[in-house]
Amino acid sequence: MFRSILTASAACCLLAGGAARAEASAEALALADPLLSSSPAEASSASADEARGVLRARDQAMLSGELAGRILEMPFAEGQSFDKGDVLVRFDCSAYQAQLRAAEAGARAAGEELAHNRQLASYNSVGRFEVALAEARHAEAQAQAQVHQVQVKRCTLNAPFAGRVVARKVQPHESVAAGTPLLEVVDNRSLEIHLLIPSRWLSRFRPGDAFTFTPDETGQPLRAEVKRLGARIDEGSQMLLLIGSLPADAQGLLAGMSGTARFAAKP
Repeated sequence: MFRSILTASAACCLLAGGAARAEASAEALALADPLLSSSPAEASSASADEARGVLRARDQAMLSGELAGRILEMPFAEGQSFDKGDVLVRFDCSAYQAQLRAAEAGARAAGEELAHNRQLASYNSVGRFEVALAEARHAEAQAQAQVHQVQVKRCTLNAPFAGRVVARKVQPHESVAAGTPLLEVVDNRSLEIHLLIPSRWLSRFRPGDAFTFTPDETGQPLRAEVKRLGARIDEGSQMLLLIGSLPADAQGLLAGMSGTARFAAKP
């Protein structure tokens, strides 16, 4: 009798542990994309031909500065649009420019020294060793000047793509360290639909298959297509990522919008 109670208790613990692992795995998937429902219970409550999804931008970034310095200018505020190549952040570059001028002067001096030694070597007044040393000093000075040129170029942060400012992480006149996050930007013209579907649907879909996606914010159904499927099924929730493409003429959409995808029933 006592052994039977222990066996039943152990079985209950195993079932509870498995459920806990599944729930933890589903929670991890939800943390990766909080707007997607990864709970098996929620998935089972939805229609067999529906799935919840969210719009994500292919081009989005948290831009950081590569130099330490004081910010002089940030021309774009939250919500404003910019074009590719526009200056998003401008740093105080006076110190780096002075270092560049000093390095360029050193490179010119090393070049003069090299030319002088080569001329003397043509008259056998200096040996090949002195010429080789002058060549090395000239190459080193040129490399130093190139380093400072790169630093001066980094005094301005240019837009990697056309888009809009999501959030400023710093403000003009603040001094920041190298690697400090400065701006979060997004391109709402490059949106994709991210859905979590049950893994048993894997054989139903192929790239190019059509479905409809209705954002909650607009209520307007959009014709979408399956673009690609995720690379792995989540072990706990048994859900798979499906990425869909929107029509080229879709308007008024923003990254982060959520909605419902509806798929045509297949025999």
